[in-house]
Amino acid sequence: MKGPAEGRLSFTEMFDLPVAVDLRTAARALGIGSTTAYRLIHRDEFPCPVLRVGSRYRIPTNGLMCALGIEDRPLYSVELDADGPGAGV
Repeated sequence: MKGPAEGRLSFTEMFDLPVAVDLRTAARALGIGSTTAYRLIHRDEFPCPVLRVGSRYRIPTNGLMCALGIEDRPLYSVELDADGPGAGV
């Protein structure tokens, strides 16, 4: 298993996540390794809600973002090109 050496998710990557993510992605966003994430789940200490779907864990992205202190989603997660669609509106 890989640890947090995979690197944390960037701010832009966080806003590109689907409605729920796998445990490895959530662990990466939190800056912890997979082993620590499983340990926290088994102790009921994972910092956000965890769903058990069959034999897998899914983490709702909204709960993950709240655990990271990201409360509101911006309208756009990346800067719009000043010359792109809607420019000068």
